[in-house]
Amino acid sequence: MSINKSNKSKLIYTFLAWTISSLIFFPILWTLITSFKTEAEAISSSPSLFMFDWTLENYEEVLARSPYFNHFWNSIVISLGSSILGLLIAIPAAWSMAFVQTKRTKNLLMWMLSTKMLPPVGVLIPIYLLFRNFGLLDTKLGLVIVMTLINLPIMVWMLYTYFREIPSEVLEASRMDGASIGEEILYVLLPIALPGIASTLLLNVILAWNEAFWTLILTAADAAPLTAFIASYSSPEGLFYAKLSAASAMAIVPILILGWFSQKQLVRGLSFGAVK
Repeated sequence: MSINKSNKSKLIYTFLAWTISSLIFFPILWTLITSFKTEAEAISSSPSLFMFDWTLENYEEVLARSPYFNHFWNSIVISLGSSILGLLIAIPAAWSMAFVQTKRTKNLLMWMLSTKMLPPVGVLIPIYLLFRNFGLLDTKLGLVIVMTLINLPIMVWMLYTYFREIPSEVLEASRMDGASIGEEILYVLLPIALPGIASTLLLNVILAWNEAFWTLILTAADAAPLTAFIASYSSPEGLFYAKLSAASAMAIVPILILGWFSQKQLVRGLSFGAVK
């Protein structure tokens, strides 16, 4: 009796999971399908899901009009650069908060997390003026710095959570063997927390890749990533839905592929320490 009830519960949860996943993925699927339609079919009052004349003309026009690969390269540099720089800062910070705690540690963590609740527009003017004065407007370096700063609280929090699950006795043993702080972090802490560090890196890459507000404000052409590439197809003349869908598909497919191949590592890292 209990086995049948358990199987029924699994079927219900599986059905709910597939239903929710389908609802979440449907906008992406619709974008991909629309990218193969003509503009007339894309704005039709009775759109068809699959029964239409499939065409690649939108992709051809997008590639002919815009330097897609320049935007693609900018997205790679900005997302990876900000993620690596963020890790270089977040790992020592999370180590100190996890293993050298003070009475202000929790307050500091909460303050860092509270900065994510601040609307970006609230600091738009000072950041824009700073970037203008230091010559960082429309530069990849400027966007790397911004992406690092806005995602740093999440990186510190995630790494702090992972590091707290590591027994402090392991690090104390390395100190007794004469390891310096740098050697302790590099040769003892990092190998143990590698799944958590990898998931933090992947999550930050995804967040930086999808960031649109700052990329549209702080770039014009030279450092514009794929988010700006998508926005270029929204003009005062109107929305060209088919071309906009093609541009969106070309921007999201690379990160979808990355997420698909790294999903096991991402889930493993996000659940690091959750199961004893």
